[in-house]
Amino acid sequence: MAEIAEAVGHDGALQVVMLRIGAETFALDAGMVREIIDPIPATRVAGARGHLASVVNVRGNVVPLADIRERFGMPPVAATRDTRFVVIEVAIEGDPVVVALIADKVFEVTEIHFDQRQAIPKIGTNWRPEYIKTIVKFGDDFVIIPDIERILN
Repeated sequence: MAEIAEAVGHDGALQVVMLRIGAETFALDAGMVREIIDPIPATRVAGARGHLASVVNVRGNVVPLADIRERFGMPPVAATRDTRFVVIEVAIEGDPVVVALIADKVFEVTEIHFDQRQAIPKIGTNWRPEYIKTIVKFGDDFVIIPDIERILN
């Protein structure tokens, strides 16, 4: 939560990129998003973990492709016309790492307010609390702020 606290403005707001994976809405700190691209061919990596099973070529760089559905207990799905790769830079054990996340749909850059934070339910959901930093009420929806570093490790 420390990196979120640093990015939250004086008014308790954080600029985020909203995206959908499965039936869930996620918000990524806009500062970590480098670009959003249409899906490109991926190369499977033998022996890789399920959520990091492929790599893609992003502007001449080999970038791991993360499908975080597995981490949240969601079944895999085929790409649609709305599917995008969200290329992010995240600190893993203190080192900057570029990763592309598969999103079913990317919505917008917006502000979320942390005075709308909600407790993570312990039961009754498929959400894996160890992979969630917090949940924020946004309009009528709950938005998950994922712990990307933990998800990728």
